[in-house]
Formats: sequence, C-alpha cells, structure tokens
Amino acid sequence: MRGKTALLGIALMVLCAAVIGNVSAQLPEESRDKLIYVSGTGKVTTTPDQAVIVFAVETENTDVKTAQQQNAQQMDSVVNALKGAGIPEKDIRTAGYNIIPVTESDSRGLTTARVKYYRVINTLEVTLNDVNRAGEIVDLAVENGANRVNRFSFTLSDAKQQEFRSQALTAAVAQARGDANAVAAAIGKTIVDVKEVNVGGNYVPMVYDGRYAEMDKAAGTAVSTPLEVGEIDVTASVSITYIIG
Repeated sequence: MRGKTALLGIALMVLCAAVIGNVSAQLPEESRDKLIYVSGTGKVTTTPDQAVIVFAVETENTDVKTAQQQNAQQMDSVVNALKGAGIPEKDIRTAGYNIIPVTESDSRGLTTARVKYYRVINTLEVTLNDVNRAGEIVDLAVENGANRVNRFSFTLSDAKQQEFRSQALTAAVAQARGDANAVAAAIGKTIVDVKEVNVGGNYVPMVYDGRYAEMDKAAGTAVSTPLEVGEIDVTASVSITYIIG
C-alpha cells in the first residue's frame, strides 16, 4: 500500500514538472526588449468656421397663460426671421423652456407662497456655418423679439475638427520621435522598432464672447454688432514606446 502511494506521488510530481515546464516554455520574452517611453503633443492654429449662438425670449405676466402666449409669439417671430435669413431648420433648435413662478416677499424679506407673476424663458440655439454673419444674426434675432443672448462662441465644424486633428497628431508623432531619437543617441543606441502607440484625445476649445449676455438691445439700431472671429487651437497627444538596440 505504501509502495503504491509512493508511486502515485512520484507520478504526480512528474506530471506537475511537465506542466510547469510547458508553462515556462510559453512565457513571452518581451521583457528582454530595451525600451524608451516618450510622449508628444501637436498643435494646429486655425480660424473657426462655425459659430454657436444661444438666444432667449423672456416674458413675464401675472397670468401664466398670457406669459406663455406672449413668449410663443416673440419666439415664433425670431425663428421665422432666422429661417427667412437663410438659416437651415436643422441648425435651429430649442435648447430649453422654463416657467418660473416668482413669489412675493413679506415685510421681513421672507419668501411667501403667493405668486407675484410668472416668468417664461424659451431658449434657442442657432449654429452658423458662416461666421462672418454672426453679428448680423444677433441683430436680427434681437430685432424680432429675442431679449437675451445667453451664450456666444466660435468653434470648428466636425469636418474641420477631423482635418486639423490629423495634422495635430502628425505633429505629435514627430515630436515624440524627435525626443526618442535624441535620448537614444545620448545613450549610444538607435531606434529599431515601435512597440506600442497610444493616441490621446484631442482638444478643440470654444472661443466665448460674453459681451452680449443678458443684453437688451433696441430694434433698429444703425450700428451692427461687431463680433471678431479670432483664432483657435486644435491639440492632440500620443504616447509611443520605442524599441532600441
């Protein structure tokens, strides 16, 4: 009995050794590579080709229905004016709609439950693919009933973002390779291959102009609203692992 147990134990040890041997034989030899880890950032400066304007029509009345109707009439006038100026319907969208009951305060300044009047705010987002018309469109909307410009920004269209992202990535890779070459040369090595590349996200800022937020501009003003386009930066980053030898 003891002999059989001993033989079984020996067999198990041989089997384990074979399995361990197989596993060891399959271990990758990647750790033998001599590596350099570098990163690079590329930037392309260009002119925005798109403007985003957020208008609002705000009305107030003691009767909520009246406030809604007045608001609807003004916003309808704004939308029709924008469409009449050639802005496609797909570039005009409702960004928000709020009805806010404004309550009274008592002699101590504490808010009471009694509603003083209702404030209705209808917000409209307009995307312009001709940035040179931005000032004209602001004036047009205000003249036709918009009494707030909540936000104004210049940015890039999706097509331009992709175009300049590609250029920024090319610049980022060139910077990374230049740094890798310099480090390799300093230690007496050369770049022989690329082991891994990781592409980071791109960044396209929006250039804001807040001069006209909350403005109330009289219709029929002779001087048009000046809005300067300026420039915008598109950046992209990469992380690259090079094999040296």
